Amino acid sequence: MTEDMSPAQRYSAARRRAVEQATAFAPFRQMYDFDLDDFQIEACRALEGGSGVLVAAPTGSGKTIVGEFAVHLALTQGRKCFYTTPIKALSNQKFTDLAKRYGADRVGLLTGDNSVNADAPVVVMTTEVLRNMLYAGSQALDGLGYVVMDEVHYLSDRFRGAVWEEVIIHLPESVTLVSLSATVSNAEEFGDWLDTVRGDTRVIVAEHRPVPLWQHVLAGRRMYDLFEESGAKREVNPDLLRMARTEGARSWNRERGAGRDRRRAADRERERRARNRVWTPSRAEVIDRLDAEGLLPAITFIFSRAGCEAAVQQCLYAGLRLNDAAARLRVREIVERRTAAIPDEDLRVLGYFEWLEGLERGIAAHHAGMLPAFKEIVEELFVRGLVKAVFATETLALGINMPARSVVLEKLVKWNGEQHADITPGEYTQLTGRAGRRGIDVEGHAVVLWQRGMDPTALAGLAGARTYPLRSSFKPSYNMAVNLVGQFGRHRSRELLETSFAQFQADRSVVGISRQVHKNETGLAGYKEAMTCHLGDFEEYSRLRRELKDRETELAREGVTQRRAAAAAALDKLRPGDIIHVPTGKFAGLALVLDPGVPGSGRGPSRHRGMDGYEGPRPLVLTVQRQVKRLASIDFPVPVEPLDRMRIPKSFNARSPQSRRDLASALRTKAGHHEPGRSRKQRAAAADDAQLAQLRQAIRAHPCHGCDEREDHARWAERYHRLKRDNRQLERRIEGRTNTIARTFDQVYALLSELEYLDGDQVTDDGRRLARLYGELDLLASECLRDGVWEGLDPAELVACVSALVFETRSADDAPAPELPGGRARAALGEMVRIWGRLDALEEQHRINQATGVGQREPDLGFAWPAYRWAQGHSLDEVLSDADMTAGDFVRWCKQIIDVLGQIAQAAPPGGTVTRTAHQAVDKILRGVVAYSSVG
Repeated sequence: MTEDMSPAQRYSAARRRAVEQATAFAPFRQMYDFDLDDFQIEACRALEGGSGVLVAAPTGSGKTIVGEFAVHLALTQGRKCFYTTPIKALSNQKFTDLAKRYGADRVGLLTGDNSVNADAPVVVMTTEVLRNMLYAGSQALDGLGYVVMDEVHYLSDRFRGAVWEEVIIHLPESVTLVSLSATVSNAEEFGDWLDTVRGDTRVIVAEHRPVPLWQHVLAGRRMYDLFEESGAKREVNPDLLRMARTEGARSWNRERGAGRDRRRAADRERERRARNRVWTPSRAEVIDRLDAEGLLPAITFIFSRAGCEAAVQQCLYAGLRLNDAAARLRVREIVERRTAAIPDEDLRVLGYFEWLEGLERGIAAHHAGMLPAFKEIVEELFVRGLVKAVFATETLALGINMPARSVVLEKLVKWNGEQHADITPGEYTQLTGRAGRRGIDVEGHAVVLWQRGMDPTALAGLAGARTYPLRSSFKPSYNMAVNLVGQFGRHRSRELLETSFAQFQADRSVVGISRQVHKNETGLAGYKEAMTCHLGDFEEYSRLRRELKDRETELAREGVTQRRAAAAAALDKLRPGDIIHVPTGKFAGLALVLDPGVPGSGRGPSRHRGMDGYEGPRPLVLTVQRQVKRLASIDFPVPVEPLDRMRIPKSFNARSPQSRRDLASALRTKAGHHEPGRSRKQRAAAADDAQLAQLRQAIRAHPCHGCDEREDHARWAERYHRLKRDNRQLERRIEGRTNTIARTFDQVYALLSELEYLDGDQVTDDGRRLARLYGELDLLASECLRDGVWEGLDPAELVACVSALVFETRSADDAPAPELPGGRARAALGEMVRIWGRLDALEEQHRINQATGVGQREPDLGFAWPAYRWAQGHSLDEVLSDADMTAGDFVRWCKQIIDVLGQIAQAAPPGGTVTRTAHQAVDKILRGVVAYSSVG
């Protein structure tokens, strides 16, 4: 090609090559044995040019290469680079990768419980570690040139997301920020904010997947493509739509309850044929099918830990074997080497041998309840191709390097902590993004299992959406407040908080609302003109009419309240044997009171809170239709009075049909001559209401009352009033969104000042202690230290107390009261709960609540007993049998206790026993499975 160039062109090309070779990027790209994508090249060049970058790209697209270039730049320039990740598992993985590339002497690791070569020029860490460094003014920040924030979209996380914004806001201006995000729909908005707070930031969005992803639905024995290409058009597969319609028609026919035997037989035959064609395949059938299609390795996402474990067992029972003899031997060799430090008695408790059998067959589970060491082994074997089918919860999708050829989704619904909800487009993209290994697979495959009621069009919407918007979860915590005031003073802290992404988004949303307000004001002017009356001020006349209507409504509401109170009072007076008339509801009519349902009256519930919040007795009655039912206050909108009385035989048995029949017959005979009970007519309050009379008189006396066009004007006045009311609501929304973060900070500041943690722009000694405590219950921990609650405790007792600061029960069900250690530990735990109650009342006084996103949840005592026993030296078997939790959860909570114990040791007042006891407590629990688990 150069032969066709002119001398000038050849010279120009040579100059470009020379300039390219002189950059740091040229030798960097030579380190990879594949060509970089355009977005990677663009981001690296922007970075070398001095700009910060935000790279938003699909999972598996290779955006971490941009982060690795920041590492390369730092080492080339003799500066430091911190590489942050949201979870310890990712930090461990990235540390291993970078140490292999740049040498173990140049790369360090800091994850709270792991510290390796912390003074190295490149340090991998969790984001919280960097946040703590910034607040502490750590010397490790000296010479810092680059910070990589991997998985930066994690700032949406409602529990930990604020940490990302804290870091972004507080990093020195001299530090260049590299933000790596999954594909989000508002990357440009996030980039605009980064540009505002960090300076020049290039936004680079890549939506192209390097490995194409095919979408499928597996129904029965057949794998359907979700989409069908028709020229340039992409449509939902008509076979899937036909299946959905057929299933819907069958369901409709079943609900109609077709009457003839012949039709039912025909329906059954059609259903039998349909079942032979379309059904939800079993987990073993799915893996077998994928294996036959050459689509392994696969990750099947199941939104349940128990479901993941059950899936492995089902595959084992079905006889699935995905590994040959050589692979099985290799698996056993790796597993035995990695678990050599675990005592045999612990291996038995951990279900090691069943787990190993699955691994040898190439099948495994992966979820947060597993022992961290076991999870790491599964990850290693999967990457090596020795495990080919993994059943995982969604936590695996957070960035751990476990790509697969295929991803299977069993269902499109998951439990979100409060209810079963459809997964979002963002979640679908994140999960299926695992499919397709770059450099290995030509294409990836996302497989959704057919379920009854599936809507193929909705699935296509999930698969085709541009993921999710990034929403800030930022809120000023107590710890953040004292750290900010300590560094910047109150006024500057307030200004800094107003630069958060949360406030940036709130301010942007105000723009659209303000535009609507201005538009409404134009409409108000038109309505006001239309309602103008030549006889007088129609707006004033309209106001009188509204006040009259409001007063009538108020009196009617008061009447309802009085009737309810009277009805409740009447129910309170009922006795067994009273014959009543139930006025409304499903069981309206004559009934015999068996149990009035009031305190001390019987064995039934004494009080009931209805859907409207109204409380009242719940009488148990026998109806004339021989039904025994417990009624609610909603069945008695008006007072009920006994019509008569009758004796209830001692032999009466509500569960006996004969007994109910006999008593109901006696009831009909006894009460046959009674008319249905009617409530007494209540005196109309409106007739005597002076305010109502004054308003009616004022309306009749107003000049506009005599206008011929009065009702026409009134219609325009009503429209004017409605639009004005809507405009006031919009204005309140604007007020509510303006300076929201700063207002919350003011509330937090006021509370901390009252507790004497802050004094103007100064942080007190107590405040400096709080500044060293990070966590959801930071203020509670600080108050416990100040009040000496933990002084004099032994290490195991302190562990029990600290567990209440970190543990949160997973189950939302009402659980029995947890077992607690006795003596000093129990007394200290009780005092912690009392202090929390005092803080909760103080927060309510300062309007700090769930709406502000700040506040201290109640300490959870559910882990105190297992933690105490472990610190006392009891065996894993003994502790787990009492704990009713998995080994992985047990290790995770112990690791969090260790983190907080370290903070307490640093924050405890000098001269006391807590610092020494906290160090001893760490030694007591950092043993066995907790000690040899490298991931927290």
